[in-house]
Amino acid sequence: MKSDFLAERALDLRSLLLDLVDEGFVQQEEANMVMGAHRTREQTLMHPLTYLASQELENLRVPGKKMDELTLTEWLAEKAGLPLFHIDPMKIPVAKVAEVMSYQFAKRHGLLCVGVTAEIVTIAVSQPFITEWEMQLAQTVRQQIKRVFARPSDLNRYRVEFYSLARSVSGAEDGGGNTRSGAANFEQLLELGRLKDPEANDQHVVNIVDWLLQYAFDQRASDIHLEPRREICRMRFRIDGVLHNIYEFPANVATAIVSRLKILGRMNVAEKRKPQDGRIKTKRPNGMEAELRLSTLPTAFGEKLVMRIFDPDVLFRTFEQLGLMGDDFKRWNSMTGKPHGILLVTGPTGSGKTTTLYSSLRQLATEQVNVSTIEDPIEMVEEAFNQTQVQHNIEFDFAAGIRTLMRQDPDIIMVGEIRDRETAQMAVQAALTGHLVLSTLHTNDAASAITRLLDLGVPSYLLRSTVLGVMAQRLIRTLCPHCKSESTISSSDWENLVRPWKVARPPKVYAPEGCLECRNTGYLGRQGIYEILTLTDSVQQHISDTLDLQAMRQQAMRDGMRTLRLSGAQKIAQGRTTLAEVLRVAPPPESS
Repeated sequence: MKSDFLAERALDLRSLLLDLVDEGFVQQEEANMVMGAHRTREQTLMHPLTYLASQELENLRVPGKKMDELTLTEWLAEKAGLPLFHIDPMKIPVAKVAEVMSYQFAKRHGLLCVGVTAEIVTIAVSQPFITEWEMQLAQTVRQQIKRVFARPSDLNRYRVEFYSLARSVSGAEDGGGNTRSGAANFEQLLELGRLKDPEANDQHVVNIVDWLLQYAFDQRASDIHLEPRREICRMRFRIDGVLHNIYEFPANVATAIVSRLKILGRMNVAEKRKPQDGRIKTKRPNGMEAELRLSTLPTAFGEKLVMRIFDPDVLFRTFEQLGLMGDDFKRWNSMTGKPHGILLVTGPTGSGKTTTLYSSLRQLATEQVNVSTIEDPIEMVEEAFNQTQVQHNIEFDFAAGIRTLMRQDPDIIMVGEIRDRETAQMAVQAALTGHLVLSTLHTNDAASAITRLLDLGVPSYLLRSTVLGVMAQRLIRTLCPHCKSESTISSSDWENLVRPWKVARPPKVYAPEGCLECRNTGYLGRQGIYEILTLTDSVQQHISDTLDLQAMRQQAMRDGMRTLRLSGAQKIAQGRTTLAEVLRVAPPPESS
């Protein structure tokens, strides 16, 4: 007999199991086993849907699929006649929703405010058949109440996070926390604790910084921006190369947050007039370590702080995971296998150059060779090679670093960036004396790197004898594998993308859709597209003091170089990305 779901009562496990069996989702024997195992205090305190999901029952209606919490929530939302709501913390104004009701009221009734407009307050519920709280809340907020049903585990998690953050911001704004900790060393380990219950007497600014870092890790952010304005400070995350607004802090709270982060990064807290750099080594909630590079900049309304998050996992990613595969990988692997010469990686800031270099160095750093780097700053600490940081205050720059490394019996040298004539000349000198030198340049494409070195004063005959090759790269967002859908691409668009090559248009391409996994963006993660210029004999003949860049580029293409756009076209044909994404990041044919 079916249970009566329309009664004003709390959900219970037995009634849910009865209906799941009656509707053909679960076998009676499995339901009996689940009910019999529901004994411990911890289990009985769990929401029934959360407990059912933990049992991983087979979904008889969809073979091969489990009765997970999302499936159960969708099923119950339909039975209750409520809209299903997926809580995305990036789209919820935390400060506003925390003002709608007290934490005690929200916890007692299993609620969370997830949206506030001038007319409607949207409340996510974990008990869809209890409405006694609704009249009381409507009288308080004097607005229309809209009920939605959300996954109980999400509701419980974000209720604690939202109210913890709101309370900490409020406490810090009232002067409750300008917390400072002692100075840290170069790699201070900051242990991230879990957010406490809002009633706990916690240090407000510590709580906010703790939440900020954990949230950035959860959202796969690569950069955190704290941008001061006249009355507020805007926090933004860069996710897959795109900035997203996250939160707005009161100005005085932001000052306390920046001060704490500066201390953790071993920066001068009292100095607010000059830009500063620092770094923090911290541990993620999952136990994995991550490094953050801090940079401050004085602005009209205070210090702007940007934190670059370096994921140590990138050091262990294969070239295939980075997007370098096929003929491009063979060419790059062949060049890195040479005993001496110069290899350059080019592209704008944030194009993945450092990741490519570190991955290459890690592959080259065997016990038989000495690998040394000179960087500004050291972005990721890796035990496989010797890393040195530029110190401008004592006139220890890239050129001085290369000069010193030459006396350290190196086999392979990585120079963070060739910025000036002296550094370029020292890199060439190191290559001439039998070392493999890897470095970066900021140019739009691979061929332009040769022009840049000529502009820096390196003689053309030395370039012909030292430069092995140049790799230009960009990062493109990859389609979410959970929701991408088949699409089409016109012949003209495809031909414009791949010209001057005649490459057949793929029979099937994909477009972004949007789902929970990708936060409705349609994209999940990034991969590289590459343009590899090998200095073959025919390409070297074009290198002179009166270099014709276009002629050299065309010769390189005849010798097998594929442009960034052609590399992107291959990713489109493989179903990894879209035409719009390739056009967004790759330079037009005129410059490639």
